[in-house]
Amino acid sequence: MSPAAGVKAPLLPGSSKSAPAKPPSVSGAVFNVSTSIIGAGIMSIPATLKVLGVVPAFVMIVVIAWLADISVEFLMRYTHAGDTTTYAGVMRESFGRVGSILVQICVMITNLGCLIIFLIIIGDVLSGNQLEGSVHLGVLQQWFGIHWWNTRAFALLFTLIFVLLPLVVFKRVESLRYSSAISVFLAVVFVGISSVMAIMALLEGKTNSPRMVPELDNKAAFFDLFTAVPVIVTAFTFHFNVHPIGFEMGKPSDMISAVRISMVLCAAIYFAIGLFGYLLFGDSIMADILVNFDQNSGSTIGSVLNDIVRLSYALHLMLVFPLLNFSLRANMDEFLFPNKTLLAKDNTRFWSLTLVILAFCYLAAIAIPNIWYFFQFMGSTSAVSLAFIFPGAIALRDAWGISTARDRILAAVMIVLAVVTSTIAISSNIYSLITENQS
Repeated sequence: MSPAAGVKAPLLPGSSKSAPAKPPSVSGAVFNVSTSIIGAGIMSIPATLKVLGVVPAFVMIVVIAWLADISVEFLMRYTHAGDTTTYAGVMRESFGRVGSILVQICVMITNLGCLIIFLIIIGDVLSGNQLEGSVHLGVLQQWFGIHWWNTRAFALLFTLIFVLLPLVVFKRVESLRYSSAISVFLAVVFVGISSVMAIMALLEGKTNSPRMVPELDNKAAFFDLFTAVPVIVTAFTFHFNVHPIGFEMGKPSDMISAVRISMVLCAAIYFAIGLFGYLLFGDSIMADILVNFDQNSGSTIGSVLNDIVRLSYALHLMLVFPLLNFSLRANMDEFLFPNKTLLAKDNTRFWSLTLVILAFCYLAAIAIPNIWYFFQFMGSTSAVSLAFIFPGAIALRDAWGISTARDRILAAVMIVLAVVTSTIAISSNIYSLITENQS
């Protein structure tokens, strides 16, 4: 068996082989997949509508969701054809140890960046933030005033110990099915309240007509369109959890069904929050939509809705956190201890990795109050590799001789689109940074 099989270790039950765990249901997998998808990405989707326009953004969301579904199907089919049960393992079978290492590095970069961003956003919601001279109070400070116990450092530490730690110590993804269901529900609440607020503003005549297509004033504006693509790609990247969730299922077809249902659900949620957020705030919408919800609403009901929106989103991220932690911990363990026993059977190593990850994320979230641009640059490159480039490369490599002509065409198109759009986006971001520094 491939050494990469150790990636599955944190997800194995601790019981004996004589009492195997019951395979998860499709509905449970739908909640876990949907929770893996809908993370920090939801806050940036409205800004992509401002950049792309409503119609192109809708088309882009649908296309990327469709390609993500195809890439998952590639991963599951080639994994079942081989002798491994992990993403790193199937890359090892196709490209040797280099392929396995590339997957592990990309997973660690993507997941660690997401976890840090989650904590930063949770800190912003609970205790506010001060960026570029602008002060945004958190809900705890607005409710109780500014005290030592609702500062960013203390509020995040309390959340880490009493909310996140109990969730990340589970050793099976299926154990999180109820928290995942609650997380998806909170995402729906977030969309629902945003929709109500947008409709209320629309009836009161306080909204602007959304831009259906982008405004292309110059060449720079055209290339800026490509910067929105990696944001949507990152929002649909959950491929690091395909194997942990899929191999707990009874049949591979069940995982494919769960992924397709999740894609439809998440695409609908993304477009809804994007459209209603755009209707609500227009061209003043920020990259982090929660900054807009922090604005003074001018009414008691509006303030209550603003608080509910922010808190529901923060709770949603708290429940997404353990799912990403599963994958990060598994890949770190195999990367650092490839020849050790299964992680689930070594409590010392399991707890050590868990606590180190939490401590690092906490310190980074306190020390770096705003890493959005860094994450957009780094996260989109690693995310696009995990979501499209690696699955497409596996299909083209065809180590088991099962690729069809359709598979090879789709894989080639997937890789070309991913490389071209990412290259243009990175170049555009670098150009923007240089221009801003010169001005």
